[in-house]
Amino acid sequence: MNLCPKRWSRRKEARPHEILEAALELFAEKGYAATRIDEIAKRAGVTRGTPYLYFAGKEEIFKALISELLLPALDEAEALFNGFSGSASERLRCVVHVWWQSMGETRLSALPKLMVAEAGNFPEVAQLYNEQFVARGEAIFRQVIEAGIASGEFRAIDVEYALHVLCAPVVMAMLSRYMPCGHAQLDPVRYLDTLLDLMLHGLYPHPDSTRSEVSDHA
Repeated sequence: MNLCPKRWSRRKEARPHEILEAALELFAEKGYAATRIDEIAKRAGVTRGTPYLYFAGKEEIFKALISELLLPALDEAEALFNGFSGSASERLRCVVHVWWQSMGETRLSALPKLMVAEAGNFPEVAQLYNEQFVARGEAIFRQVIEAGIASGEFRAIDVEYALHVLCAPVVMAMLSRYMPCGHAQLDPVRYLDTLLDLMLHGLYPHPDSTRSEVSDHA
């Protein structure tokens, strides 16, 4: 007796992931509101009713994009980062480039665009995205910067605001992939290296400089 799983059964197990991949492509191309369930089914190569076997509706698909596509990628990125040893500067470079390789160079780069466009309509999804992805990403950057400050490699700065200053250009690079014009042709590696160069030179301690004191004569 043949104990190998039948081809159709293996495909059935893969269908939820295929549906999510198709939904992500269409959401990036058309936006969430303009995408219909039957279009997702067609893109995934399944019948019109198949998505409803796995998801209650489009909002459920949207949530599943975060929990089933984004979070595993983030787990892999965290594992790569946690296995890296080096100075705070080297670790900062590592986390930025790993973030880009895991998110920016993949179809997951569409998620920031979706969140900007749809967060107001789906606050629960936005909260999930912030708690499960944004907060975890910021925690990694915070850890690197605070360790660099503690070791004396970086100077003391406002860490909470530094997180936004560092992360915003990376998110902007992800958004630029879906802009019809502008800076979409930028080399992402050069872009990230320039960002890191500017950031690190702002973090490194400055040698004490002699400042002239100006007397205020009334």
